[in-house]
Amino acid sequence: MNDNNHIKIIPLGGLGQIGMNITAFEYRDTIVVIDCGLAFPEDDMLGIDLVIPDVSYLVEQKDKVKGLVITHGHEDHIGAIPYFIKQLNVPIYATKLTMALIDGKLKEHMLDNETKRHVVNFGDFVDFGDIRTEFIKTNHSIADAAAIALHTDAGVIVHTGDFKIDYTPVFGDPIDLQRFAELGKNGVLALLCDSTNAERPGYTHSEKTVGRAFDEIFDDHEDTRIFVATFASNIDRIRQIINTAYKYGRKVAVQGRSIENIVVTAQEIGYLDIPEGTLIDIDQIRDYPDEKLVIITTGSQGETMAALNRIANKQNKWAKIKPGDTVIFSSNPIPGNEKAVSKVINELVMQGADVIYQDAHVSGHASREEIKLIYSLVRPKYAIPVHGEYRHLKAQAMIARDMGIPREHIFILQAGEILKISENDADRSGHAATGSLFVDGLGVGDVGNVVLRDRQILAENGMVMVFAAVAAGTGELVAGPEIITRGFIYVRESDEIMTEMLEVAGETIRRLSEKGIADWNKMKSAIRDEMGSFIWGKMKRRPMVMTVLIEV
Repeated sequence: MNDNNHIKIIPLGGLGQIGMNITAFEYRDTIVVIDCGLAFPEDDMLGIDLVIPDVSYLVEQKDKVKGLVITHGHEDHIGAIPYFIKQLNVPIYATKLTMALIDGKLKEHMLDNETKRHVVNFGDFVDFGDIRTEFIKTNHSIADAAAIALHTDAGVIVHTGDFKIDYTPVFGDPIDLQRFAELGKNGVLALLCDSTNAERPGYTHSEKTVGRAFDEIFDDHEDTRIFVATFASNIDRIRQIINTAYKYGRKVAVQGRSIENIVVTAQEIGYLDIPEGTLIDIDQIRDYPDEKLVIITTGSQGETMAALNRIANKQNKWAKIKPGDTVIFSSNPIPGNEKAVSKVINELVMQGADVIYQDAHVSGHASREEIKLIYSLVRPKYAIPVHGEYRHLKAQAMIARDMGIPREHIFILQAGEILKISENDADRSGHAATGSLFVDGLGVGDVGNVVLRDRQILAENGMVMVFAAVAAGTGELVAGPEIITRGFIYVRESDEIMTEMLEVAGETIRRLSEKGIADWNKMKSAIRDEMGSFIWGKMKRRPMVMTVLIEV
């Protein structure tokens, strides 16, 4: 293959998983990156705050990387930008609301003066060397969402971003289907299409249907205080909650740092118009009767530190659940969050709340018939499913087949897999270094699989620490051993096992000394192995065993 005639598509995240969306497009001497998102840690990632993509492939070719183009302002598409910019300080291009949210992130990381940012409008073109990008209006569960068309001499590639087709959006215009059709008429080389809802038949409902659901719920619960938990970034949802509250003469308070920030940001840029006197501070809710209050909170996914979880666990100083309160979950659990959400719901119900978790949410992602419409308009030569777990990507591939795309022109890629395409051929060609970096506090990448494995062992089986003083040169036991345990057994009720562990440790040290073994590493290893074998044989547990030897 002649690389000058081919476009390289390099997904560095967002395939086979929910979140961490980032895809690089390389043509000749130009690389354009679409999105740079994070993923939230899974249950076995103990202590991890965030998961971000490994962009070492791009760092190695930093002279080619010309810009970062963002489709919309959700965390799984913008959350890793501050970490990306620290390695690759390239210009960022995004629509108005998306850029406002990016600005807030960069300010948090004190990077707002470090990189160039450009606000674009729908229909704008931005030239990056050998690649020209175009922003196309779409609809999603956050305003200002865009699809991206990449124009090159080798062909046009369309990336939908996260989208749905909403003919009656709450804010802004419907998706620009005409532009998709124009691109299709002129010829599209490849389509990268959102697969999140590819398994769902039919169409995704308009966001306005949620407004009607709120109206019914508020009418049915006119005598109770109402809590609504939703995604902070869903400004259209927040707008509808506030408008419904205003209609029913209620005041609105928001609780949760992320939702407070986004309400302020949306107001500043004119994307959220709140009727005067409707919004109150959270500390003012005591001044109003319950039937006159609506509290919008974070925590619709059961997040431990989010406002609703703290309210459910009676840890919130401003709001506590009372019998008769109505709590609306205006979201569906993200895959993997079902248990956490169920736990919060149970806590709320036990405290007397009426919890509503159906009919108050619609998805922001296209269902099967909408995806078919995009294929029929764009008419791509190649189909490359993106955004979702493998089953979602597979469902998208089946839709592409149904729409007449040959099997050999459909590519389900893995993160890091490089696809070279041209008008004449397409081929999987190599693999870019990729993976996940763990953010723990201020540390980025310093916690790896080995550390996580240790944390898992500590969480499941605890720790046994052996302390002993040994003679320099001979390794002869001078004092001890002593044993301290954490998370392993309750010492006060385990005299027998503690005595036996002391005997095993002491005997091991004496045996090593008799053999003339005084090397510390060998001694520690032997003590760890003997103690581990004894504990497993005695209790079928595998705690972490640490040995501290003091030379005297």
